Amino acid sequence: MAQVIEVNDPADPRLDDFRDLSTADRRPDRPGGRGLVIAEGVVVVRRLLASAYPVRALLGVRRRVEELQGELAGRDVPAYVASAEVMAEAVGFHLNRGILATADRAPAPSPEHLAENARTLAVLEGVGDHENLGALFRNAAALGVDGVLLAPGCSDPLYRRSVRVSMGHVLSVPFAEVEPWPDGLKWLRDSGFRVLALTPAAGAVPLSEAVRADERVAVLLGSEGPGLTEEAIAAADAAVRIPMSREVDSLNVATAAAVAFYALAERGTGGTARQG
Repeated sequence: MAQVIEVNDPADPRLDDFRDLSTADRRPDRPGGRGLVIAEGVVVVRRLLASAYPVRALLGVRRRVEELQGELAGRDVPAYVASAEVMAEAVGFHLNRGILATADRAPAPSPEHLAENARTLAVLEGVGDHENLGALFRNAAALGVDGVLLAPGCSDPLYRRSVRVSMGHVLSVPFAEVEPWPDGLKWLRDSGFRVLALTPAAGAVPLSEAVRADERVAVLLGSEGPGLTEEAIAAADAAVRIPMSREVDSLNVATAAAVAFYALAERGTGGTARQG
């Protein structure tokens, strides 16, 4: 198993990857930080260990570290064991899940490489809420979406909260940035994708009527408040909507994405491209 190292001093410099995670301007996963990926809890850490992201270190109470003994076997990764009190002082808050891990980022694929063997893609415009982004990636993993393209204005999927809410699935669904925007959608269409813009607009076609069998589809989803821009909708092949009742005009973006992903999965067997 990985080298298990007892740590009793919260100021130990070996814990610097995990320090002050409640202080936004010091966090290593935020802009200006070191670009680290931070996983919380046994389930998410286990998915990090199985991913393509190079793991740097673990920090946890002994019981949680021992739960990962199988995954850590043969790994050259330090596993720092500390009391809950030492962890809380180093991290900046009490961690109910009992374990953290950090990793360096893996090289991101190009949009072209991501789309090459994909059948279903999600394209996000202005999705800035970390929890919605994490939930959306979890839905994508569950419902056969092959990858996610991020337009300008989206949050970083590898922020700590997004990784946690996704239950670590953001580490297995490949993603890439697409620019310029929305002109960058043209190459998707040229590559054989039908781009469907999801909008609550009354003039949009019901999603069930727009989905066709045996076609490559990119579903376009907008920000939590204003939704997709008019420019993005105009660059799509069709505007589609989820029919609703009781005067509800829209859904949370992660919920809407799940409905759309399920409808696309129902058109046939999808989900070919996965990363780590």
